[in-house]
Amino acid sequence: MTDKKPLRSALSNIMIREVPAYANRLFYSLGFLSMTCFMVLIVTGVVMAAYGPDWWLTNSTGQYFRSLHLWATQAFVLFIILHLLVVFFSSGFKKPRRLTWVFGVLMFFFVMAEAEFGYVLRGDFSSQWRSLQGADLYNGTGVGAWLNNLNYRQIYGIHIVVVPLLILGLLFLHYLLVRTQGIAKPYKTGVEVPTVKANHTRLFIRGGVLVGLILLLAAVFPSPFIKPDTIQSVAAADPKLAGQTFMSEYNHTSDTASYLDNIDPYKYDTRAIYIEQPYAQLSAFQHTANLMQKFNAEPAAQQTAQAKAAESYFNNTYPAKDSSNNPLISVVSTLTSAARTGLYQPALNSDNPNGDQTTYAIRFLSDTGVLDNQAQVLGITTDQYGMLREEKGHLPLGAWWLAPIGLMNHTILAHDNNGDRDGAIILGLFLLLLIAFPFIPGLNQLPDKLKVYKLIWHY
Repeated sequence: MTDKKPLRSALSNIMIREVPAYANRLFYSLGFLSMTCFMVLIVTGVVMAAYGPDWWLTNSTGQYFRSLHLWATQAFVLFIILHLLVVFFSSGFKKPRRLTWVFGVLMFFFVMAEAEFGYVLRGDFSSQWRSLQGADLYNGTGVGAWLNNLNYRQIYGIHIVVVPLLILGLLFLHYLLVRTQGIAKPYKTGVEVPTVKANHTRLFIRGGVLVGLILLLAAVFPSPFIKPDTIQSVAAADPKLAGQTFMSEYNHTSDTASYLDNIDPYKYDTRAIYIEQPYAQLSAFQHTANLMQKFNAEPAAQQTAQAKAAESYFNNTYPAKDSSNNPLISVVSTLTSAARTGLYQPALNSDNPNGDQTTYAIRFLSDTGVLDNQAQVLGITTDQYGMLREEKGHLPLGAWWLAPIGLMNHTILAHDNNGDRDGAIILGLFLLLLIAFPFIPGLNQLPDKLKVYKLIWHY
């Protein structure tokens, strides 16, 4: 028979044994509940990573795991925010617990970032739209030069490896300090609270109830799925729009070609990426003459005239047959037809030397304007506080914790041409303020003036 005493002894050494009487209340279970959510996220995330996006998008079991992951995220963010508030209002950050607060705030920051990366990876329209909004924020601050929110592979690696390891490390350091120093006792003179045995049974029951609630919510309110747009779906629905977009990429007049948000991360030539290289691939595959080479060999004045004629054709005449023998019209018509049949996007992706299979396609879709229009209909644009919802009237909510960003966009940043940059600066300063809060004389006395600690210390 297995001896359970060593296991119990090990758990006893890990867990805090004696606490102030109020620490057995729900207020002081929030850190444990946050960790419980994180464990659920690790388990569901590992399973989802093992089976891949097709499984969590199409298989019923996979879709349920997708929903579990989303609800665990919602709960994780909720409890870590509440935990920070309890520590704040009870002044649990006072010396010698300042470093504990710093680790907790850093963990909070990485949890926020991890949640956003997760939304980018979901594989639906919402993830396409949010990846664009996040990219604008990163590009506006210059971070986009290193962090491409449209690069699925890069974000995937960051989400499932880099940030979880950072959170695990911070969680270990945070709890190590709490285990060493114990639960913060009242610092006010005259407030006497007895020390009692920590009720671990109650703590684990609360964790079990939370897991059960996540399991239930995932079944009752599954993660919403809005079919993502593809170049094929857009071209099939509106080939004229596809042709016009190809011309804007050729003329370097598209949003991607003219993109500038403090730093321009889209330095590639849209004519080469969206027109010349995919067309060369398709003409070689179909064993047809490369008319783009013929067009490029023409005199500059003739090219300009034919480009102008092609633009007029796709704006006014297409899809009526063209009889002008304009090679650029033939090239764009071929690309549009390939887009409608699904051949264009593989040719587009095969030309990316960095292995990024999503940036080019999402930027092209953005250039069509279809993503903006659909997001407007769903009520998830920035001006509609879109980060707070998945779509109108649908549960679960979106990233409700980003409400302050939406408020900033509607107030102090409403008419700011550098809103992405300035918003990121404000958020960065707020993070630094949170980290430094315990060390700032006067400001760190704010919880004393609010007197909310009376409710928390009650037992």
